[in-house]
Amino acid sequence: MLIIPAIDLRGGKVVRLFQGRFDREKVYSSDPVKAAKHWAKQGAQFLHIVDLDGASSGKPKNLEALKNILEEVCVPLEFGGGVRSVEIISELLSLGVQRVVLGTRAADDPHFLKKAFKKFGQKIIVSIDAKDSKVLTQGWNNSTSKKVLDFGKELKDIGFKQVIYTDISKDGALVGPNIQGIKELIRETGLDVIASGGVSGLKDLIKLKSLQKKGLSGVIVGKALYEGKFTLVEALKLK
Repeated sequence: MLIIPAIDLRGGKVVRLFQGRFDREKVYSSDPVKAAKHWAKQGAQFLHIVDLDGASSGKPKNLEALKNILEEVCVPLEFGGGVRSVEIISELLSLGVQRVVLGTRAADDPHFLKKAFKKFGQKIIVSIDAKDSKVLTQGWNNSTSKKVLDFGKELKDIGFKQVIYTDISKDGALVGPNIQGIKELIRETGLDVIASGGVSGLKDLIKLKSLQKKGLSGVIVGKALYEGKFTLVEALKLK
């Protein structure tokens, strides 16, 4: 199970939000490169970078910070937030991003999603951002009628093998992940799942690790790491 530190960017700073709320922001660093280097030094094998400004505005706004990380840190990473065109996907991959994360446009536009998958294949991954089993878009501000399991099955039919699943009610809350929702998504879709949201301590990682053979391929961890609930070194020893 891959343990992936999250670096959420807003205004060029590393922040965490509570349940995706922009009015519940906590700044952890004004230097994203320093944060990325810290996780790399602790043994990170992959990084998850989110452009929160991009997610809410519809176009990436923190590309300068991304470029600096790519130049300074030799750890593969995925990037999402405001990625809503084939051109932006191409630009990000050309910069050196290993995998591009799609959210809003993937959920809203099946034609675009199929076109993107045909062109980029597994170089893109979809983040299913959910609350009460419904998919949210537009930086988690818009609730759609699309159900999580239906969307997951759509992705499987298109050809995706893996998906990111975030329970927004858990994100940044340190209350434990939605184990039941993760199990259901894996079981009903056959997709490998990278879980995100709610990890509060090593005990949660142990619970998630027990799902590895069922199809849990990774977990994205943010606030618990930044708040010192455990270190990445300690988490990696659980493998």
